[in-house]
Amino acid sequence: MSICCLNPDCSNPLNPDTEKFCQACGATLTPKLRNRFQVVRVLSDEGGFGRTYLAKDIDKLNDLCVIKQLAPKAEGSWAFKKALELFQKEAKRLQELGEHPQIPTLIAYFEQDSYLYLVQQYIAGENLLKELEAQKHQRGDKAPYTEAQVRQIMIDLLTVLKFIHQRGVIHRDIKPQNLVRRQSDGLLCLIDFGSSKQLSAQVQSKEGTAIGSHGYSPIEQIRDGTAHPASDLFSLGATCFHLLTGFSPFRLWTEHGYGWVNCWREYLPAPINDDFAKVLDKLLKKEIGQRFQSADEVLLAISPEPSPSPLNQAKIFVNDARFRLIIVSITAVLLLVVGDFWLRQFGIWDNSKIALFKSTENSKTQPEKWHYSNGYATNYQLALTIRGFANPVMTTAMTPDRSTIASNSDRAVKLWSLATGQEIATLYGHTGAVNTLAITHNGQTLASGSTDQTIKLWNIATGREIATLNQHQSAVRIVKFSYDDKVLASAGDDKNIILWELQRRTPLQIIPAHTASIRTLAFNPDASLLASGSDDSTIKIWRIGQTQPIHTLNGHNQPVTAVAFNRDGQILASAGHDKTIKFWNVNTGQEIRTLTAHQDQVTALTFSPDGMVLATASRDQTIKLWNVATGAMLKELSADGASVETIMFSADGSMLLSGGNDKTLRIWELGK
Repeated sequence: MSICCLNPDCSNPLNPDTEKFCQACGATLTPKLRNRFQVVRVLSDEGGFGRTYLAKDIDKLNDLCVIKQLAPKAEGSWAFKKALELFQKEAKRLQELGEHPQIPTLIAYFEQDSYLYLVQQYIAGENLLKELEAQKHQRGDKAPYTEAQVRQIMIDLLTVLKFIHQRGVIHRDIKPQNLVRRQSDGLLCLIDFGSSKQLSAQVQSKEGTAIGSHGYSPIEQIRDGTAHPASDLFSLGATCFHLLTGFSPFRLWTEHGYGWVNCWREYLPAPINDDFAKVLDKLLKKEIGQRFQSADEVLLAISPEPSPSPLNQAKIFVNDARFRLIIVSITAVLLLVVGDFWLRQFGIWDNSKIALFKSTENSKTQPEKWHYSNGYATNYQLALTIRGFANPVMTTAMTPDRSTIASNSDRAVKLWSLATGQEIATLYGHTGAVNTLAITHNGQTLASGSTDQTIKLWNIATGREIATLNQHQSAVRIVKFSYDDKVLASAGDDKNIILWELQRRTPLQIIPAHTASIRTLAFNPDASLLASGSDDSTIKIWRIGQTQPIHTLNGHNQPVTAVAFNRDGQILASAGHDKTIKFWNVNTGQEIRTLTAHQDQVTALTFSPDGMVLATASRDQTIKLWNVATGAMLKELSADGASVETIMFSADGSMLLSGGNDKTLRIWELGK
């Protein structure tokens, strides 16, 4: 006998049942959860969410069950309350969904030792990924599954998806691993509703606890954190493609992004029926509006094969699936002949749900309104703390629509969903530490600068590297896009500024700019001017296209770490190691004001979108908000004992993002 450690970060959780503390991590061991469930072993690691365990239900003669643990790394009162709320909603949904014979039954949900737990029925059987591997081994170079087999799998799953979608639930993680063929009757069961999302009658709520799986999940899930019935249908199409060809959508996504969906037929080992291929075509459309919008639409489009599926061992279920298909076909005829009135009478066509799905798909979250204190937006409160970084968070960037955050992680870049607070992807390619990040104003391209002397451009939607720019002779410290996204400016330890034409990815101009490393750059709003700050303690303002500065600003007596233009481009703010913030008249080059409240080096600054507030970050472990017009300090935010290295406003000003030496990313929301 052994006892399993429930610490989600434990590297070796199995212990002799005589132990009271884990031999690997030292955590206190729990013999039984709720004095009922005895955890046997880890089934899977959910990477940031907790773990999934196999357990015995002592109250049911040691029946096996699955226990999902929710232990989010994102801490803070807001995050915990939200996680608890969603956990309870998910449990209620699963209790209702468990009425379906192909969905596991909910046994219990509870909180214990600061972790949250869902206990579900264990489905004994192989998932389709393992079944796929066995099929490939048996069939050799032939298609893993025949077209008839994949068609039957699609029909079987469509009935399950119709059931959950009618109850307002989107699964969001349809893939072979989450489809288990039950040993007892051969039915396909849909498992793991941990990523599921509840639809709202008004707008699509961004309440999910996971985004899904790359390759199988559509672009709206990965990019925006949103999900609709058509999102699950894309995942169904990707799953059927995998079974039909043996090619993993995840691997294709890694290599080609979503480009593979336009040429999926090239991977077919043998031709398939053209009508069935057209169904897959529509399931795999990148844009959600071009896909099937409901399971019923797919059932109407797909025609059953005359011969039974050799994979489906449950003859009654096969016949039942065909029977359902016949009913759907009759429904289509009734729609044409009898009319919408009788369809409503018999409940065959539920217009309310169709309207709900369409309204949620087309609705867009409106930006939050600004909230002011004495005329200025200052009521920022800590909403979320994201942990899990191996190194200090020195640079961040955010897409204008607030859907995605980018942050450095040693030699890599991490992309985070702001909708869920969870990691979307990790971008590898640099051979040195990533020092700086910037995102185009259209939200499509990410630039990263590194100690390896290169700049890399990335497609944010796919996570793929677009290009590598090689001209710097030393570490790149700063990259900035012009507001029209036509020019990228970069600078670093080689003391040069390089202006790149973004479309051609070639240098427009290389300017020997300073006598020491350049740490900061900023474009003015019309991209006619560029400001640079350096370790030589000077700031220079350059007119684009010229090689000599129009102003050299000498006011700081230590390295300059940050510069930024205000909204109209008339004021330049600067900060540095001398603990001061200075305002400059851009036209005359004269100093307007000096702010001196920070007790240590000022590391970053940014103007609010309306230009009325300046936010500054410092190694004195604070963020300060200033009245630009008067220089008065409006508010101070504490970083809980950690140096703050980077800060930025969201495009609508409703959020403030900060990162620091404590290896965390903090999201501050403007209070009501």
